[in-house]
Amino acid sequence: MDNNLVRWAILIVLLAHGVGHVMGFLAAWTNVPMGFTDRPWVLSSTVTLESAVGRAFGLLWLVALVAFLGGVYGLIGHQDWARTLLIAAAFISLVAILPWWNTVTAGSRLGAVLVDVVVIAALLPPWGVQIVQSLSQ
Repeated sequence: MDNNLVRWAILIVLLAHGVGHVMGFLAAWTNVPMGFTDRPWVLSSTVTLESAVGRAFGLLWLVALVAFLGGVYGLIGHQDWARTLLIAAAFISLVAILPWWNTVTAGSRLGAVLVDVVVIAALLPPWGVQIVQSLSQ
């Protein structure tokens, strides 16, 4: 398989994952239906996405979105900081998603956590530098 094709496939997955975080933001801040349930978060039975805590997490979803988009931009632009930003984005994404495990649809939460874990596992160790370099070519 062509390395350039693999590179672009990975970049598109990261881009789509980043854009997917808009769902959490919109669910917390608007009445636009995102398919999330009305169930509370896992830490309390009284906290929902529409609460102040839920809206704060909605902003965290927005930060994850911007960080993933910035990381993809950094990879395309051959920037050294792209690795750090993508790792941070993945951790922020996990922090935003995990407390709302019962609220987010099963497909979204499993796919999102999978991408986040793969990003962290691939980029955090020392060999992550080589992975970023290969994606930046």
